[in-house]
Amino acid sequence: MNDVYAHRAPEKGEGGGKSGRDGRRRWLAVGVAVSVLALASAVIAAGWLLDRAADRAVEQAAEARWAEGITPEWMSEQMGLNLPDTAQSPQAAYQVTSRFDTGLLTFTLTRSEAESYLKKHPPEGNKWLEPQPHSGKASVAPHDFAHLGLPEPETLKDGVRYGDVCPRAAKSTGNPGVSKTPDSQYGVSDPYGMSDERCVEVYVHEFSPQRTRFYIRAHFEPGISPLPATPSSSAG
Repeated sequence: MNDVYAHRAPEKGEGGGKSGRDGRRRWLAVGVAVSVLALASAVIAAGWLLDRAADRAVEQAAEARWAEGITPEWMSEQMGLNLPDTAQSPQAAYQVTSRFDTGLLTFTLTRSEAESYLKKHPPEGNKWLEPQPHSGKASVAPHDFAHLGLPEPETLKDGVRYGDVCPRAAKSTGNPGVSKTPDSQYGVSDPYGMSDERCVEVYVHEFSPQRTRFYIRAHFEPGISPLPATPSSSAG
């Protein structure tokens, strides 16, 4: 009798612990493998997108060119904003690309002259905006105003105001495609959208106790404004 009971079959649950643990280990290994594959796929996809973006940026940079013969007076006329007679250090530039053209204008005024100029050219909503803490684009790559030897206005933090100025008395110069220049971080929408409002983006920087610098940027539809003749072409 004792021999019979000594060789009885194991009851349910007996001897199955090892196989159960092995099964859990196998499923865990499968789950880890799937997670690793998914992560690898995501990394590969992200790398592909970054490569495509980099390639597109290189293509756009290759297509872009800075026009010659651009004067502050010509640029202010295209923007619809007058260049004050008392403006000092005026500079202008115009970049041509396949997507849109970019016009730049900068000059300095005394503090009192700047305030008078701003009253004549108020921003949309009659309110100038100020960068919020930690919202300055310190990492903005030099691109636009760097061409003129100046910092990008988005990187400025102290003594800065900005807004969209839409000149109501702008004369028709054959360039109705001036757009709002946009930066979602600063609350301006519709990036690079061409607008009939002829708005320009204005940054006002009180860079010294006596003087204020204006950074003005506008976008134009490609080829919509005839460029001024360059010295080489006028000579021929």
